[in-house]
Amino acid sequence: MEKREELYAGKAKSVFRTDSPDYMILEFRNDTSAFDGKKVEQLDRKGMVNNKFNAFIMQKLEEAGVPTHFEKLLSDNECLVKNLQMMPVECVVRNISAGSLCRRLGVEEGQELNPPTFELFLKNDALGDPMVNESLVETFGWAAPADLQRAKELTYKVNDVLKKLFDDAGMLLVDYKLEFGLFKGEVVLGDEFSPDGCRLWDKETRKKMDKDRFRQGLGGVIEAYEEVGGRLGINFDA
Repeated sequence: MEKREELYAGKAKSVFRTDSPDYMILEFRNDTSAFDGKKVEQLDRKGMVNNKFNAFIMQKLEEAGVPTHFEKLLSDNECLVKNLQMMPVECVVRNISAGSLCRRLGVEEGQELNPPTFELFLKNDALGDPMVNESLVETFGWAAPADLQRAKELTYKVNDVLKKLFDDAGMLLVDYKLEFGLFKGEVVLGDEFSPDGCRLWDKETRKKMDKDRFRQGLGGVIEAYEEVGGRLGINFDA
């Protein structure tokens, strides 16, 4: 697959066209940002770690029946993915209270949420990715109702698969965001799943093992990411 011009550069990833209209190359960079890009740093090995972590998770989800855009690893920092028509919304599931939920509602961090909550956020950096509802998504045509419903079903299926995966490795899946798109009419999981886009805590100590270590200045960000991967059986040096 021939790598061609850059199509898009986000906060931590870049997307490149290929010689096939159906596929793109996703490059994971070492850039790390928080607070809508107000805090930015380069963290050594981050691109490689997130690329291999994402590949592992996407393959686990595929095995469980969740369609994803992931095709294969190309290098330490690149993978081949399907070219999706992305929905401009993020699907968020919360199993434990943390982050913006605590700030919005004044609830204490660490409260188990039963059942887990499902939220939608519009992908719009200029507006700070505001929370929206299914009615707004339909009204403004951000996604067809049937496609949004399918994305919601898949988001909960991901929760079923990954909660157990992380629990078996001694971790709590606190919350996470997913992005979906259409590939030849099918709703498919896109973007990435890495410690950048979820919260993970040690089950016993509740030590934070995700991007909150960067947001909160706790240090040891990549070491925590690699510990998460190691517990799952990912070999980052292979």
